[in-house]
Amino acid sequence: QVQLVESGGGLVQPGGSLRLSCAASENIFSVNSMGWYRQAPGKQRELVASISTDGTTNYADSIKGRFTISRDNTKNTVYLQMDGLKPEDTAVYVCNFHVSILWDYWGQGTQVTVSS
Repeated sequence: QVQLVESGGGLVQPGGSLRLSCAASENIFSVNSMGWYRQAPGKQRELVASISTDGTTNYADSIKGRFTISRDNTKNTVYLQMDGLKPEDTAVYVCNFHVSILWDYWGQGTQVTVSS
């Protein structure tokens, strides 16, 4: 059974940086896209960033210019580099591997807290 293992979350001060990673425990064939979602208390889950097979990226307006998504296909891993973190970025971040219309894999979530 494939599992997505996330790491890199933690507590940082405003303006700080974190790098999240999400790696599949086994090779996944034909991953269409990878993405990072987040959900903060009292807010809807939102798509933070995604990256397609051809490298095309998409970012939420709230984080444009501050976050960068990337992938390493040889390692079945997706990353989220977060710079210039703000308190409003505090949330549980969850990675996603979109395989097909019928199936997605999800990580367990990692907490990111931005506070002074």
